[in-house]
Amino acid sequence: MTTPRLNKVIGALDAGQHVFATFSAADPASAIEMSNSDYDAVVFEMEHKPWDINALKDSFQYLLSRRRVYEADSLAPAVTPLVRIPANGAEKAQWHAKQALDLGAFGIIWPHISTVAEARNAVAACRYPRLPDAPRYEPAGLRGDGPHAATRYWGISNIEYYARADVWPLAPDGEILVGLMIEDQLGIKNLPGILDQVPGIGLVLIGEGDMSQELGVPRQYEHPRVLECKRRILDVCGERGVAVGHPHVTAGNVKQVLDDGYRFLMSAPVRTYPGLHKARELTGRGGPSLPGPATRHASTAPRVSE
Repeated sequence: MTTPRLNKVIGALDAGQHVFATFSAADPASAIEMSNSDYDAVVFEMEHKPWDINALKDSFQYLLSRRRVYEADSLAPAVTPLVRIPANGAEKAQWHAKQALDLGAFGIIWPHISTVAEARNAVAACRYPRLPDAPRYEPAGLRGDGPHAATRYWGISNIEYYARADVWPLAPDGEILVGLMIEDQLGIKNLPGILDQVPGIGLVLIGEGDMSQELGVPRQYEHPRVLECKRRILDVCGERGVAVGHPHVTAGNVKQVLDDGYRFLMSAPVRTYPGLHKARELTGRGGPSLPGPATRHASTAPRVSE
């Protein structure tokens, strides 16, 4: 059993590859289903779902597949757990990040980041404090020390955890991913300053749901005004080598998403019922009103507002 890179998301992004992820409720049934999926990562959704720290702890454990870990000969989980915390950037939410990381999360997704100060807080909350003369001091760490559950989940010692539990790419060997959601005009305006002034941001995730609300075209993701905003984010991040995530990838738009330059692709898993569909068809109870196979969304991917 080896301990190379533990965070599959960082490993893929660092190698210039695409990452495939999804949102999921924090509950054991969802985690079990995700554990055998082909996703690189699951973002446990706790912004629009309750902050249930016990459910999150259980979900982390159920996400681990002993068979997949054994076959990979690596301590890295087959599906990397990330957490979207509930509070908006201006609310700081340092304790939400601390609790999720202390359980073993490999990254935090921060909603509604709009200013340089909010972005700096997001990165600082995911780092341990150090003396001002230490390398890579800024953003100065704010995370409290209590990683015992995390070290057990990662399968490494406390000392090794401290060495690896820093934010990437600020720390090249860091295993913690800080993702910022840009969801409004202020965030877009400040994005160049955010990326230029705050090291340690590994991902920018477009919040096109809230963005479209602000623009007066709710959920119209292909509206020209929404597309213009998304293009501005892609251009700013592309100039600085920061990966951008798309939260609503489907079979219908995935080629365009890739062509546009997104590298963190979030798609909703679907659950199919071929036996039921065929039986309804044969008994005359099917028809146009019924969704066809592969169109029913699984409970593991709740529709949420981004």
